[in-house]
Amino acid sequence: MTYKSAVASVLIAGALIAGGCSAPQKSSEFDYEYVKNDPLKTRIYTLKNGLKVYLSEYKDAPRVQTYIAVKAGGKNDPATATGLAHYLEHIMFKGTSHFGTLDWDTEKVYLDSIENMFEHYRTLTDAGERTEYYKKIDQVSNDASKYSIANEYDRMIGMIGATGTNAYTTNDRTVYVNDVPANELERWMEIESDRFKEIVPRLFHTELEAVYEEKNRSLDNDQRKVFEAMFSSMFPNHPYGTQTVIGTIDHLKNPSITEIKKYFNTYYRPNNIAICLSGDLDPDKTIAMVNKYFGDWKPGDIPEFTYEEEKPITKPIVKEVYGPQTGMVFMGYRMPGLKSDSRDLLKEQLCDMILANSSAGLIDLDLNQQQKVLNASSFVYPFNDYTVHTLYAIPRQGQTLEQAQQLLLGEIEKLKSGDFEDWLLEAIVNDFKKSEIKKLESNSARADAFVQAFTRNIDWANYIDDIDVMQTITKEEIMAFAQERYKDNYVVVYKRVGEDPNKMQVEKPSITKVELNRGKESTFFQKIAAQKPGALSPLFLDYSKDIKEDKMNSDITVRYKKNEENDLFELYYIINVGKDTDPKLSTAIQYLEFLGTDKMSSAQIKQEFYKLGASFNVNTSADQVYVSLNGLTEQMVPAIQLFEDLLNNAKADDMVLKNMIANEKKSREDTKKNKGAILFSGLMNYGLYGANNPLTNALSNKELDLIKPEELIERIHSLTKTKHRVLYYGPESLDKVVTTLNKEHKVPAKLSPVPTRKEFFIKDVDQPKVYWSHYDMVQAEVIFLAKGDKYDPKRVAAATLFNEYFGGSMNAIVFQEMREAQGLAYSVFSKYGVASEKNKNDYTLAYIGTQSDKLKEAMAGMKSLLDHPPKNEKSFEAAKKAILSQLESERITKSAVLFNYETALKRGDDHDVRKDVYNAIQTMTVDDVMAFHKEFIEGQNYNVCVVGDKDKLDMKTLKEYGKVQELSLNDLFGFDNKPRVGKHQ
Repeated sequence: MTYKSAVASVLIAGALIAGGCSAPQKSSEFDYEYVKNDPLKTRIYTLKNGLKVYLSEYKDAPRVQTYIAVKAGGKNDPATATGLAHYLEHIMFKGTSHFGTLDWDTEKVYLDSIENMFEHYRTLTDAGERTEYYKKIDQVSNDASKYSIANEYDRMIGMIGATGTNAYTTNDRTVYVNDVPANELERWMEIESDRFKEIVPRLFHTELEAVYEEKNRSLDNDQRKVFEAMFSSMFPNHPYGTQTVIGTIDHLKNPSITEIKKYFNTYYRPNNIAICLSGDLDPDKTIAMVNKYFGDWKPGDIPEFTYEEEKPITKPIVKEVYGPQTGMVFMGYRMPGLKSDSRDLLKEQLCDMILANSSAGLIDLDLNQQQKVLNASSFVYPFNDYTVHTLYAIPRQGQTLEQAQQLLLGEIEKLKSGDFEDWLLEAIVNDFKKSEIKKLESNSARADAFVQAFTRNIDWANYIDDIDVMQTITKEEIMAFAQERYKDNYVVVYKRVGEDPNKMQVEKPSITKVELNRGKESTFFQKIAAQKPGALSPLFLDYSKDIKEDKMNSDITVRYKKNEENDLFELYYIINVGKDTDPKLSTAIQYLEFLGTDKMSSAQIKQEFYKLGASFNVNTSADQVYVSLNGLTEQMVPAIQLFEDLLNNAKADDMVLKNMIANEKKSREDTKKNKGAILFSGLMNYGLYGANNPLTNALSNKELDLIKPEELIERIHSLTKTKHRVLYYGPESLDKVVTTLNKEHKVPAKLSPVPTRKEFFIKDVDQPKVYWSHYDMVQAEVIFLAKGDKYDPKRVAAATLFNEYFGGSMNAIVFQEMREAQGLAYSVFSKYGVASEKNKNDYTLAYIGTQSDKLKEAMAGMKSLLDHPPKNEKSFEAAKKAILSQLESERITKSAVLFNYETALKRGDDHDVRKDVYNAIQTMTVDDVMAFHKEFIEGQNYNVCVVGDKDKLDMKTLKEYGKVQELSLNDLFGFDNKPRVGKHQ
């Protein structure tokens, strides 16, 4: 979720509505509540045991988004056992006494023993004694694993075609997520009802390893450190500040299964939980199913959460944190939150959007648009008991964090004095309306709205009435609110670049690989597998029928898809030129962001777009430029006129370019401080293509300095003069769209041809290399890369099935072996990547995020799996059923139809290849998957890319995988003009 969407998530899941009182209705034997004029037509049921059920029909695809929300999170952890709610979330995927076990009666004896052993382990203080005792825990855990079936939940949920299977824990809630085919809703309920009524902490110590890794990943995350520092200062009495969701190192090293069970038995009760569903469902049948599977769940007494009220902050509290990532300043204002007047909460949200709405806010125009900082924005952190309005800024080159903070404070003063346009409030409300209309098209957004309303204890009628209330708030009220709430009552955190003096890591004990019992099945699994729900028929695209085409002036192709749902439109100009065609083009596109015309300044243009409720964007990839416009159809023509005027009449500005180049250089320096960019952008490109690769095909800093404004303006003006095509998704007819474009889209009589593009091809790995870069971090992250054959549509089916079987889910071989069996990585995956273009090569990728001291075992484990994946009929059948079920229930709709066609054309396909995949997989066997592996993966040479701390990386281990070469950040990114010479070891 983006920062600004985090703000929007506390608003309604519908728009343009008039709130009403909830009214009881009768449906079959179940009463429900609803709200008049609710666009979601939500039904809210309450079963006799207190379980809440939110249902909304949306038949865009035969699937249902499911969220199961628990009103308990990290703040409900005992102060002596923090991290408990989060660890319980992990354990919830381990099964029950009915599934995940081969012999429950025998297994239970071991699990009870392990629980008692961990309670004793917590009492030990001598390091040597703890080490020896943990070996005993490891041995008993290994014995217990002989009776468990690892990840049988994931096998079942995959078998029914679920996607997006996950869960998350925050301070206030824990939420479990699945997106399931509509015909599999009952099997999903049967599985979920079993796991929510009982907890079985099996495979506890291997999952503990995963939590340790997650903690270590958090310790490598500078922004997490920022918020921990901010919240600990802001909430000295509340768990929001006194403890963290993931828990302290000491508590993680001394886990208590007994305490986890107490937490589960206390909070995982039907009267503290909501089932939130949106999709292709029949409400009457669905609530009957819910009652069938969850109706006998016993309620409990839920303890009331109480806390000591925080004292007012009377002067700024200043904190500093250090780490390798870019320097930033964060400021936070503590607000009363949900316990305050709801009108005050809306005022806070409006203040946030007046400051930053990504287009015409004070920070947007005064700081970002005028290039006074590299980037700045604001967002509301929506806890239940309080909210925190946070502002942040990334300074320019030579600018201090303190100077950036003063600029933020200056915008707060403008807010307090009402120094913003009178029309801005109305435009913000309209922006919310447009966003909420868009959200109606998403089952995930609909169901998440139910989660937020339930876990925040907000009546649905009040929840969906926020925009109407917001419309009544005046500028004078905003000013009064700001003057009262935004004083010297903030916490400021300076995130400085440097070594963290408080650097820590969780030291993990050694564990023995546990039994997975892959392919074995519980009686419960067999019962679920034996059920035969009504089949769904897949629906594939027929491009000739699903997309209409026409021609406009200059022989420009217009591809069209009608929007049958609402009044929003999307318009795209797509030009087949990009950074690989002309490295200066991406700089020109960036320049356009800050330019105006003879008629209007850049700030005025942004304000006009915001007034129209339209969004305009131009971005470039390696081979294409996308010019996009979206908004309300009633404002489409003036939005196009504004958009066209800028594209054709953008005016050069020397000072803007000078500032932009300076900021670009600073941004490049910040990129080199980002470990994700170093690994997945820098090292990965180097590993696939060599030193001359798509990433380094960019202007150097020296070349940036030599750019003239006129060069960039010429490129901007040439965009729509070059051969291109138009995509439209909206409610207007094709004829009307073409007529409008012929009038408003300014193009010459003859378009220029598309210039030749520089192409990059994946290199053969004749002599394996290990490329590594230093980064100050606790973990090590590794990717294996190998070249595949050229794209062949006939290979896509086998690749799809292999990925699901081998590396694509929690039930896949890689996840099972590396994380579940050995605890070698928190994050691990592998895939055979199908090329995105005709005549380009596929590739194999495998990723491990592991503890530096487990690098040897983790790399050996991954390489062994890549070379010799286990063959298992049961795992294959689960993977096959998962893919078929997903394809049967998948529907490509809306503007995605147009872009699916774009992808097909790029690959040289003339039809929807999903149809070929579906037909081919029907008859595939596990031998076909193993044959695919043998032909395209087995025995490959790999380039290995590693990012980690030079003092922690085991160079002896790395040398086992090829010639080791350290790459500097300049080697990877090519921003400077220094010779690119790496060090060999």
